[in-house]
Amino acid sequence: MAGNSQRRGRRLTPKAGAPKGSGGKGKDALAGRGRTLPADERPWHKAYSGTEKLPQRTAWKQDKERRAAAEEGRAPKIGKPGTKDTTWGKGGGRGVPAGKGGGRGKPAGRSGPRVAPGRKANPAKDAPELLVGRNPVLESLRANVPATALYVAQGIDIDDRVNEIIRTAADRGIALLEVSRAELDRMTGGVLHQGIGLQVPPFAYEPFEDLMAAALEQAAPLLVALDGVTDPRNLGAVIRSAAAFGAQGVFVPERRAAGITATAWRTSAGAAARVPVAQVTNLTRSLKACKDAGFVVVGLDADGETDLYDLEAAVGPLVVVVGSEGRGLSRLVGETCDLTVSIPMISDVESLNASVAAAVTLAEVARRRAVEG
Repeated sequence: MAGNSQRRGRRLTPKAGAPKGSGGKGKDALAGRGRTLPADERPWHKAYSGTEKLPQRTAWKQDKERRAAAEEGRAPKIGKPGTKDTTWGKGGGRGVPAGKGGGRGKPAGRSGPRVAPGRKANPAKDAPELLVGRNPVLESLRANVPATALYVAQGIDIDDRVNEIIRTAADRGIALLEVSRAELDRMTGGVLHQGIGLQVPPFAYEPFEDLMAAALEQAAPLLVALDGVTDPRNLGAVIRSAAAFGAQGVFVPERRAAGITATAWRTSAGAAARVPVAQVTNLTRSLKACKDAGFVVVGLDADGETDLYDLEAAVGPLVVVVGSEGRGLSRLVGETCDLTVSIPMISDVESLNASVAAAVTLAEVARRRAVEG
């Protein structure tokens, strides 16, 4: 047969012709959608000021705007918060809802801020955390940290801590889920979990101004600042030492530094529920604010000008600044400190781990204060 009428893949529809109409069946698609809602009437917009429950991403944006406004000393460019606070930590009242996202710091929903064994690679910034380990989970329940689910591995050894965890979770109406140990391993990324995991909303940080004001109300104000510490285990260990030696709070930079994750929480052994933690946009500016408020700012440095055992300022309002794991104090932070302090060592060890140096310093400060008091 002539032509390509028998060719495989030939076109079976006519190439030209008038298109068929819908008969009016698609007329609704042509209708207008009405006026464009202003920002404060859109529940998904950060400026929303209604009373409906906010989407978690919107609530996080409002929270971010409030913190930025507080840092800059201006009114936030958002509406009134319209949801109940479900974040945990000492910085409550931030208006960030829970879910699989919910604020800053894991069940379902879209999520978006600190790198934890209990989290997946490249975790969402706003994803909830899975706290693991019997002591951390028990401490969080005792501290009434909001929680959405308790995971218990099948066949674990039951001790007094596990009994109290399950009983407390049941009393609070927290969902109890029994999973295989392999599933819990997968959820936690292989971290040692001791057969227990608690799913919690993101951590709520304390506003820096509130942290500083609360410390100044104490007889012996003491704060700890971390300059670029990126290991959440070091952060957790510093928080634990701060709780042990009477510090009223810890503050860290928002960028290029560790925050409160499942790893930091586990390392702190639950102390993060008792010691307020703040994030600051600019550490140098925050240290200057502390100096203006009457604190003496001392930085830990292996080549410091003052021996720790000669630190006379330890008995007054004090901020101890701990440098990063590798480079120590940054240049601007070092210049902002009133003085730098070195820890005397008997052997020729080059330096101490950041969290160990913080613990030694805080212990000496506590000893001096006890003697002077």
